[in-house]
Amino acid sequence: MNDMAPRPEGASDAPSSIEEADKEAAGKAARYRHHPVVKALGSCSEIADQIPLSILCAGVTGAGVLADRPRLARTGLQMMAAHVLANVIKRAVKNRVRRTRPNVMIDRQTYRFEPDEGQGGEESSFPSGHTAGAVAVATAMACNLPRTSVPVLLAAAVVAVIQVPRAKHYPIDVAAGAVLGLASALIVRAVASRAGRLTAPS
Repeated sequence: MNDMAPRPEGASDAPSSIEEADKEAAGKAARYRHHPVVKALGSCSEIADQIPLSILCAGVTGAGVLADRPRLARTGLQMMAAHVLANVIKRAVKNRVRRTRPNVMIDRQTYRFEPDEGQGGEESSFPSGHTAGAVAVATAMACNLPRTSVPVLLAAAVVAVIQVPRAKHYPIDVAAGAVLGLASALIVRAVASRAGRLTAPS
């Protein structure tokens, strides 16, 4: 909701308090957005953008095919499926929720968070797409290749957390993206497992 809109008499202050705390946390973290470490990690986190992440998933699939490692190829396919599902859901939400990005809120002293037709760019903070994609792909990989779980989940966590100090997202955006990504990966895994059982020899 627009933070300048009057609240109805008797309405609960809880949602407003949570939103204000979210904005405050983002504002404090954004003080470090020009720090070299934040900039470097922010640049690295761009691997979780749609195209680089798609290339990564395709690369894992291709490596599995070329090396004749069916499990690795299946992992790549599930990574891609989880990425696509997370992206579809994320885009659907962004098209229905308008939220000003933290850097715009800070630099221009303007802010909106309300159900509305998505405007893209500066008004598409919720949820974090980078987080959703990174968590979806990392979870799919970790579930299929447990030995990779620590590094890939750690990498996804770094991608998610760095979005706040780089002033791209609020903490709630990141949390929502993480839940979305995790749910997408688990849905894909459940569907793949069921399909595997149905096609397995009797």
